[in-house]
Amino acid sequence: MSTRWALPLLLGLCLLAYLLPLGTHGLWIPDETRYGQISQDMLLSGNWVSPHFMNLRYFEKPAAGYWMIAASQALFGQNLFGVRFASALSTGLSVLLCYLIARRLWNDPHKSFVCALLYMSLTVIAGAAGYANLDPQFTFWVNLSLVALWFALDSVSRAQRLAGWALVGLACGMGFLTKGFLAWLLPVLVALPWVIWQKRWRELFTYGPVAIAVAIVVSLPWVLAVHAQEPDYWRFFFWHEHIRRFAGDDAQHSAPWYYYLPLLVVFSLPWVALLPPALRQAWQTRRQASIAFLLFWLLMPLLFFSLSKGKLPSYILPCLLPLSLLMGHALADRLQLKQGRALGINGLLNLLLGLAALLALVYLQLKKPLYDHEPHNLVLIFIGLFGWIMANLLQAFRPLQCWAAPAFGSLLLIGLVPAGLPQSVVDNKMPDQFILKHLQELKQTERLLSNDLGAASALAWRLKRPDVALYNTIGELKYGLAYPDGIHQRVDTKQIQQWMSEARRSGSVGVVMRVKGKDELHELDQLPKEGKRYEQGNIVILIIPGETP
Repeated sequence: MSTRWALPLLLGLCLLAYLLPLGTHGLWIPDETRYGQISQDMLLSGNWVSPHFMNLRYFEKPAAGYWMIAASQALFGQNLFGVRFASALSTGLSVLLCYLIARRLWNDPHKSFVCALLYMSLTVIAGAAGYANLDPQFTFWVNLSLVALWFALDSVSRAQRLAGWALVGLACGMGFLTKGFLAWLLPVLVALPWVIWQKRWRELFTYGPVAIAVAIVVSLPWVLAVHAQEPDYWRFFFWHEHIRRFAGDDAQHSAPWYYYLPLLVVFSLPWVALLPPALRQAWQTRRQASIAFLLFWLLMPLLFFSLSKGKLPSYILPCLLPLSLLMGHALADRLQLKQGRALGINGLLNLLLGLAALLALVYLQLKKPLYDHEPHNLVLIFIGLFGWIMANLLQAFRPLQCWAAPAFGSLLLIGLVPAGLPQSVVDNKMPDQFILKHLQELKQTERLLSNDLGAASALAWRLKRPDVALYNTIGELKYGLAYPDGIHQRVDTKQIQQWMSEARRSGSVGVVMRVKGKDELHELDQLPKEGKRYEQGNIVILIIPGETP
């Protein structure tokens, strides 16, 4: 490939693979509806300092991630594309960072292209690009801080080092404003052992203050503003979201220490067979400063998150860029030496996975159909699976000539699967689509009620009305509901009759219920029977008429 076309091709692939699918499917609950609604609330209320979720204080994250999603909705509209654009943009920028640091590490345009293509086609990275939450943004800022750190450490002139460390500070500040103190910790976990290993620790003390000063300048205005507006913010955010989640006995999403090891293998798809040779080559060349830096970047965050009691798969997304660099480095070397064995194995492994998924789909469709009179959705899934199978068939039998084929199979599959999901999944996990069908009727109601946070936030986002009363549900809004001005938004089964009677005096009431079992059926039973009722999957929409005074 011509050197000048490598980067434009990567950017073109990002545009096609990351942006085109953004508006093809509804918002997943609970994450996408939550982040869409909180950022929309900033647009509607003009309060860009203190995050609010359906009018209630929501202090689990800082504000910058919501700013990005809000800005996207302001630019592209309060729609599916607008909610997800920030994730796609952040992932595309991480792909660009992968290309740039690979070029700096090895000064080989072909190797830079290989590394970036591997990174952008990892199934989890491509999937995250189309999913509206804060992880892609946070991953980008962490990636930028460590790429800037390497450029600073690798620079010769004082001016370049100062610029590099200043960029580290900017990235740390924005990462902190997106997701918290981890943005400051992760670069230190990588930089400290590396400078000690290389006996360059003086640089950390000489230039590190520059990064600290820039990070403080970036962070301090919002830090002071949110403290002035909500004095309890930092107590809740620090203790609840950091200390308790890391070390608390009641930490959310508790998992054993080895949780991330098999996950790292899964996250390497569709390049998993390159993992052993890449790690082996990296270990053999670990005395090279650049390889040591990548190993510390991969292993130190992995070790830190493995020690944490609370674990989520997305925590290790910042580890995937150095992993892709190591795998791309090993792959490019094998292509140059005409060694295609690992690539052939990789293609064969992916081929078997694709065939197994296809056979499982056919079997289930014949025995217990996943798709009920949904030929369009089924065709999309078959196209995605056939694309994956054919791409990896090419790599399995022509590994050196078709080494890049799994990337295209992966991007095609990840792009088509969300749009081709069975209607039963859409009904139960994307309630905004059902709400959209009855949007005009719901818009005419005076009061809103829901028994599920995911459905409630989908309703609030679609109607641009955050004032949804929460019926017998608290969840992650426990903190916000405890404030005096939030108590009125909570309705339990003992209060529902009185609340409904008062609400109907002012007009009709729109209700979105998620009914999954006996408890929800009992909640539904407490509501008035008159009015219109619509049901799809486990979502029930009621339009209850108002009472004449």
